[in-house]
Amino acid sequence: QVQVAESGGGSVQAGGSLRLSCVASGYTYSNNCMGWFRQAPGKKREPVAAIYTGGSTTFYADSVKGRFAISEGNAKNTVYLQMNSLKPEDTAMYYCVIDDACAAWYDSYASDFGYWGQGTQVTVSS
Repeated sequence: QVQVAESGGGSVQAGGSLRLSCVASGYTYSNNCMGWFRQAPGKKREPVAAIYTGGSTTFYADSVKGRFAISEGNAKNTVYLQMNSLKPEDTAMYYCVIDDACAAWYDSYASDFGYWGQGTQVTVSS
């Protein structure tokens, strides 16, 4: 069975940094897209960043471009999200997701896709 586990969330002051980690186990296919979505209370879920197998294709939300960087780990189906210059508006539950392609990160109406982790909370204070 596919399991997705995130870690690295926490509380940080504005301008600080956090590094999220994610590992997906039990995924059958070698090629996949992994990344993060986030959701804050009162706000809709939004895509954050994603990376396709091999690392040559990436997605970033406009709101995080230049501040966040997604990368593949050496272990299979492992990714990291380096978050710098954090802002209070980055506060949200961050969910790691693995899917067969990155289409969902570009589609605002996608639903019931991929395999999701339980989430890790990121809180950025002023």
